[in-house]
Order: sequence, then C-alpha cells, then structure tokens
Amino acid sequence: MEHQSSPAGPSAEPALWLVRHGESTWNVAGLAQGHNDLAELTDLGLTQASDAAWQFRDRPIRAIYASDLRRALQTATAFAAVLGLPVFADTRLRERSLGALEGLPSAMIGASVTGLDGGRVADPDARPVGGESVRGLYRRAAQFIDELAATVDDDDAGDMVVIAHGGTVRVLEAYLSGIPADQMAWGPVQNATVVRIPDFRSRLPGYSRLRSISPVPQDMLNHSQGGTR
Repeated sequence: MEHQSSPAGPSAEPALWLVRHGESTWNVAGLAQGHNDLAELTDLGLTQASDAAWQFRDRPIRAIYASDLRRALQTATAFAAVLGLPVFADTRLRERSLGALEGLPSAMIGASVTGLDGGRVADPDARPVGGESVRGLYRRAAQFIDELAATVDDDDAGDMVVIAHGGTVRVLEAYLSGIPADQMAWGPVQNATVVRIPDFRSRLPGYSRLRSISPVPQDMLNHSQGGTR
C-alpha cells in the first residue's frame, strides 16, 4: 500500500485509491460518528476534499464509489466535479456503526466496548450496544471490494476511487494485505488521506475465480445511489 499526497502514473492493472473524507464538524467536536449522519464537512474539510480531488485531474479514473453518509458524499462531490464522473454510493462503505455510543465524546469510549486497545484490534468481536464489531465492518467492506473486482472489464482503462471513512480505509487496507480482522493495526487515518493500492484485484482471495465469471452488473453492485445531501 502507498500513502501518498499525489497520484502516480498509470499501470497495466487498475489501482484502487482509498480516500478518507475531509474534516467534519464532529471530528472537530471530538464526537464518535459511526453511522450518524448529522456531521458535515467544515470549511477546512471542503478545502481538503477539493485539494485531494485536484490531484487526480490528469489521471484516468473509471469510477468513483463512496459511502452514502453525508461527510463522504460531500468529499465525493469534489472528485465528481474534477473528474466529470457520477458518484456511486454504497452502504457497505459506511464507517463502523457505534450504536448507542454515536454522538458521545470519543475520549469517553473505552476498549471494552470497541475492542480497540493500544493501536491494535484487541477483540474483533466486541461491539457497542446496537453497534457493529470490527469483524462485521471488515466483512462488509471485503464483500464490496470482492464485488467491485468482479465488475472490472479488462478492456476499460483507468483506476477506481473509493471515498469512505477511517475505519473503512483501515479494514480495506488490511483485507487487501491479507491481514485478518483479529491481527489488524488500528492507527490514525488523517482526514483526506489518500492511499493507493496497485493491482488491487491480484491481492484478493479467489481472484482467479473472479476472472472466470462474468462481471457483476453495475446495478447489482450498488446498494444505493445518490448525490450530496
């Protein structure tokens, strides 16, 4: 994986670009966000989204995918404006659901309910009341990437951009590196971080099987579609 501030040149196999959304109002307030959709980008967050998108102006991109939560869609809108592409929103790219903890100060939330301790996943099956475990987040994000890989037509040029959240970026990096949920690191992911994963399909378990089946239709891949709210 490559954390970088500027896209590299094209390769024969499509790369996957993972982008965390720009700074949100709840980031500034130090509140746990999860699936809560009240937060929106700050002025700085909008600038971060625009700056990140502008890096891709000369790069061939075939598609933009995003979490359907407001802060991710607002970031994706900046990419759509630069690239002239629609945004496909998918619920599987949402942040980890924190259930009853959403809206509370993040500093008040302990390892016993999150399963996170010392920058690592201590218990991948721990979950807050009404929330989701790290393993659950890992599985749904992996399902999205598996299906995305099946849609890629080898005759089409360009990479793909996925705009999501810190937790989603972490689990996708781990999955594409062959790291299981119970062995993951859980370090910080800064707002508007851009991660390049070259030749991402070759990293997937079962990639040889995916190459032998027909691509999944686009309308089956996208659980929901929409624009910025």
